[in-house]
Amino acid sequence: MSRIGKKPIEVPGGVKVDVKASDRRIDISGPKGSLEYTWHDDVDVAWDEEAKAITCCIRDERGGDRSARAQWGTTRSRIQNMVTGVAQGYTKVLNIVGVGWNAKPMGKTLQLNVGYCHPVDLAPPAGVEFAVDGGTKITISGPDKHAVGQFAANVRDQRRPEPYNGKGIIYQGETIIRKQGKVFGA
Repeated sequence: MSRIGKKPIEVPGGVKVDVKASDRRIDISGPKGSLEYTWHDDVDVAWDEEAKAITCCIRDERGGDRSARAQWGTTRSRIQNMVTGVAQGYTKVLNIVGVGWNAKPMGKTLQLNVGYCHPVDLAPPAGVEFAVDGGTKITISGPDKHAVGQFAANVRDQRRPEPYNGKGIIYQGETIIRKQGKVFGA
């Protein structure tokens, strides 16, 4: 049995929930934005307005199926991330390390100068915002955890950190294990 799926999802004040069981769709909106999700056939989602809680359970037809239990926990986690996202939002911070390397906003796109002969332009997905501080610190934020993480990964992939000089685009708090390099003579 899924231990995660059993937990009810507490909904904070200011967050609106609309469960459409016939379409298997849930719409959640709050101060940071609105998100929607269509859950799997094997799972049922119920909204208790008095208790301000969302509960997920497996349909009776396939209660013991392994994939149904996996979908149960996944559905509950996705809805919990949606509630947290519209209430508080998600943030990823990236730092650019390298002499002369920087980032700057160009309208709605992010322009990176990270050692190539040309600048790299990246457009964020819908609902994701970014801010550049001092040219080397990029803050990516939004209500959708997946979209924020994916855009941060796309930015980081433009110049992954390398272990010899430590240059690259790194997450804040990430530790890069440095290598010694070649040693000549003894």
